[in-house]
Amino acid sequence: MFKNLHLRDYDFKLIFLVIAINTIGIMAINSANNSNVSRQIGGSVMGLFLMIVVSLLDYNVFLRFYWVWYAVDIALLLAVRIAGNTVNNSQRWFEVFGVRFQPSETAKILLIIFFAQFIMRYKEKINTLKFLFCFAFLAALPLYLILDQPDLSTTIVVFIIIAVMLFVGGISWKYILAAFAVLVPATIAFLSIILKEGQQLIDNYQRKRILSFIYPEKYVDDAYQQTNSVIAIGSGQLWGKGYNNDVIGSLKRGNFIIMPDTDFIFAVIGEELGFVGTLSVIVLLFLITFECLLIARRARDIAGRVIAAAMGTLIGIQTFFNLGVATFLLPNTGLTLPFVSYGLTSLVSLYIGLGFVLNVRFRSGQTGREKREVF
Repeated sequence: MFKNLHLRDYDFKLIFLVIAINTIGIMAINSANNSNVSRQIGGSVMGLFLMIVVSLLDYNVFLRFYWVWYAVDIALLLAVRIAGNTVNNSQRWFEVFGVRFQPSETAKILLIIFFAQFIMRYKEKINTLKFLFCFAFLAALPLYLILDQPDLSTTIVVFIIIAVMLFVGGISWKYILAAFAVLVPATIAFLSIILKEGQQLIDNYQRKRILSFIYPEKYVDDAYQQTNSVIAIGSGQLWGKGYNNDVIGSLKRGNFIIMPDTDFIFAVIGEELGFVGTLSVIVLLFLITFECLLIARRARDIAGRVIAAAMGTLIGIQTFFNLGVATFLLPNTGLTLPFVSYGLTSLVSLYIGLGFVLNVRFRSGQTGREKREVF
């Protein structure tokens, strides 16, 4: 299993970056809601262990069971639809030993593994209509189950990841341009419909989030989370008000930041650690994303390339959405900040996903040496 593998091919840099951003997250959670910090630490230890284990086993072993992972994914999404707990009009979680388990988070990783192998197995047919229809059907089922929870933001993230995997797999530009020709007007039509009173495409709370972004003065009650987030980030200035401070003017201490340990944890970091702290978070997450994309370039096969690129996309796009919401550049999406926000399912799933990326990097070094020996 470890024949011809060398320790120098193991990406310790990526591990350091992940531990660094996770440590900042634990510190921020301790300040925002210290009742959750022990669970987050436990999840971090578990996730780190699973990441190392997954990184050492050949990812092709996991890929052999790709239909099993797809079936598990669909089964979990169906189970939460049938027996999940309903919170704030959304049915997204199970309660397992007092800890919430969110299948849509594991779905991201399971779908990456499934489609990586599916694309590699049928790479010669990727530009045929039969393959594309089959691919679309397999993608539509989990997307529908996530959307129906309802969870529009996660559906959008998963859709983008799947689209990137198809692009990395080698789909022809003519299909990409055709897709844009359909999606752009469809998106415009969708937005124009959901902004109307009485529409049935999305829930009313989702519509209000969009309207509060466009008209914050008119929808003050719905925009207050993001407004207070911007104020908190700006109030930190360069160095912040101090970690875990008791400043009377702190928006966090005054409970003016809702969900400070999850959706709006970036606001807590901005207020307490200032521009320096927020910049550190942004740089670390950018470097993790960039490292995943570099590993994708060096992958020994299409499956490895798809896995690394998809994980880079997942971390990058979710970071973009979360920071966009915290700074009021995007409507409120409810997406967490990777490795920073509290959420055990998300944290452990991301660690496992990066375990596969490390695996791809570890094996690509072996392939590179084999090519050099040939020449």
